[in-house]
Amino acid sequence: MFDPYLVLTPMHYLYLLGVIVILAVMMFRKDTLLVCIAFLFILGVAGFGSVTGGIITVFNAIVYAAKEFMDIIATIALIIALSKCLKELGSDYLMMSPMSKIMKSPSITWWVLGVTMLVFSLFLWPSPAVALVGAIAFPFAVKAGLDPLFAAMAMNLFGHGIALSYDFIIQGAPAISAGAASIDTSDILIEGGPLFLVMGIVTVCSAYFLNRKEIGACCQNVFIQEVDEFEPEPWDFTSLFMAILTPLAFLANIIFMLVFHLKGSVATSMISGTAILLTCIGTVLGYGVHSLERITFYITDGFLFAIRIFAPVIIIGAFFFLGGNGITAIMGDSFQRGIMNDWALWLAHNAPLNKYMAAILEMAAGCLTGLDGSGFSGLPLTGSLANTFGTAVGASVPILASLGQITAIFVGGGTIVPWGLIPVAAICNVNPLELARKNFLPVIIGFLATFLVACVLL
Repeated sequence: MFDPYLVLTPMHYLYLLGVIVILAVMMFRKDTLLVCIAFLFILGVAGFGSVTGGIITVFNAIVYAAKEFMDIIATIALIIALSKCLKELGSDYLMMSPMSKIMKSPSITWWVLGVTMLVFSLFLWPSPAVALVGAIAFPFAVKAGLDPLFAAMAMNLFGHGIALSYDFIIQGAPAISAGAASIDTSDILIEGGPLFLVMGIVTVCSAYFLNRKEIGACCQNVFIQEVDEFEPEPWDFTSLFMAILTPLAFLANIIFMLVFHLKGSVATSMISGTAILLTCIGTVLGYGVHSLERITFYITDGFLFAIRIFAPVIIIGAFFFLGGNGITAIMGDSFQRGIMNDWALWLAHNAPLNKYMAAILEMAAGCLTGLDGSGFSGLPLTGSLANTFGTAVGASVPILASLGQITAIFVGGGTIVPWGLIPVAAICNVNPLELARKNFLPVIIGFLATFLVACVLL
């Protein structure tokens, strides 16, 4: 696993410096785009040895990041287009009315929204689940008095945190980790099960109790007034028809996904395609001869919203993609391994090892590889490290692999790094940096609790 010829170059130190500076700027609540562009240029100069190489690297990295985010941008845009259509038709009010019987308070709503996201994410994975829950359940939560930031927090921690890290239904994440660690997927799901449960329970409970006063203090009267002002009167056939058709269409999506084992990008495509078709149906029924112009308005508005949200994220992502496997596409075939992956390998090779240090290094490797915002890209590395560490110190390989999987996905899958949680932030129309700050302390508490449990099980 370890490369005895691995040598840290100036690029490695420059990249690490860039990460530290970017994180520091974020802590001061300042925008990081200028810093990201500057370090992209510097890294390009260092890698190619010329100013021209630096300029090319800046552009190539931005284009690569834009391509990587394009499916998410399109999904967000089409969901927003559908939401605007349903709102103008009055269908969203009709869809939300039954949920008011369950969502009695912001606190209850927080848990209901989170568990809903968890269930959908386990069967669909979080990306399509965000689009689905965002289109159907999120408006209910806001009308019930839950602040959009806390709604995003619930969706994020339950979906991209618990569901994606454990992934015991689809088993995509544990299969990658197990394959790299040369163990069975069931070993991670069973032996690592306590770690996933501790991480999930501690994190969401910490998130709730740390923010309980703010969650409960949301002014419900404001939202109730908004609902009363919004209530369409009278309801017509189109609004009622779309209120019934929309959830039925998404329910049909779920059934198709389960029956035909559709997941990942295919599942997301199903949700996005359904959204645009529903928008077309609603527009035609609601606006008749004016539907040609109206559909253009909805889609344009949706994409403007998505691009406005993603414009800074593309620049930030461009820098962090250099840390992972994206470096080959950005800088060429002579760069075969991500910079942060090299740092993880270097740490693993040079740090003194025992069971507890192995656990710390495993978690550190997961966090480092998760900085590219993927979550899954680091799993082959953390799985391989688990096998190496476990063999070297006589520790449980499944436990170590589970630790790496948890940290890689919670950091990179979309709860800590702002460029990884954009889908939820965009759907809920909140600042991704603010959402990342809200998530940070609960996730860190979860990491500490999980590490302590791992030390007992190793």
